Amino acid sequence: MTGNASDAFCVEDLTVAYRGVPAIWDVDVNIPEGVLLGVVGPNGAGKTTLLRAAIQLIPKAAGTVRFFGRPYEEALSQIAYVPQRGSVDWDFPTTVIDVVLMGLYGRLGWWRRPSDRERKSAWSALEQVGMQEYADRPINQLSGGQQQRTFLARALVQDARLYLMDEPFAAVDAVTERAIVQIMQELRAAGRTVIVVHHDLQAVRHYFDWLLLLNIEVVACGPTEAVFTEENLRKTYGGNLSTVEDSRRVERAPFP
Repeated sequence: MTGNASDAFCVEDLTVAYRGVPAIWDVDVNIPEGVLLGVVGPNGAGKTTLLRAAIQLIPKAAGTVRFFGRPYEEALSQIAYVPQRGSVDWDFPTTVIDVVLMGLYGRLGWWRRPSDRERKSAWSALEQVGMQEYADRPINQLSGGQQQRTFLARALVQDARLYLMDEPFAAVDAVTERAIVQIMQELRAAGRTVIVVHHDLQAVRHYFDWLLLLNIEVVACGPTEAVFTEENLRKTYGGNLSTVEDSRRVERAPFP
């Protein structure tokens, strides 16, 4: 599969293995610019591995990844990454505003102090996620939802073309989930591309206009209405009838 230079995210023949066991195998994916895509699959399917390998946080065994037709090193300034909350050291002695300003380090370098303009951008990102009143609070004093909002603000301040989010809804409250969904949809409306590792099948139709169904290998990828079928779900989840039937039986609106 050969992607176009206009594709936001193009993966060809990507394989990642841990101790000789494939975590993802021969993955081919082309994601056009301007979509909101959910990466969906069972535990251990390689969803997080795909994102982490794409941005070189873990080594590849084989394959290539391109962003907007370029390798990661050349597209770095156009990509923002929101890691899983559980992978972050929340005891690190820093404040909410400083975490958000870290999103600008690729532009500033590590030694130049942020200007008033850059601090204003960070403050604007905090307002966007409803965290401005916590700007000076140490991050280890935040709730799980507040921590997730802080890292989302760090990504937003980068003003990227592509946002990679790894389980942004994990262990957050309903208010935070609604706020994150709204921000993702606003980014898509502005022509940005958002790729989200996600596990709740009941919300898929409401949240995403594109889907990647993954279980070590790609099962299907494309517009949600075409991909989110019972046949594809059974292939993805190995015939787990309760998972598939639950996703069909419950159509949960995103903003109850």
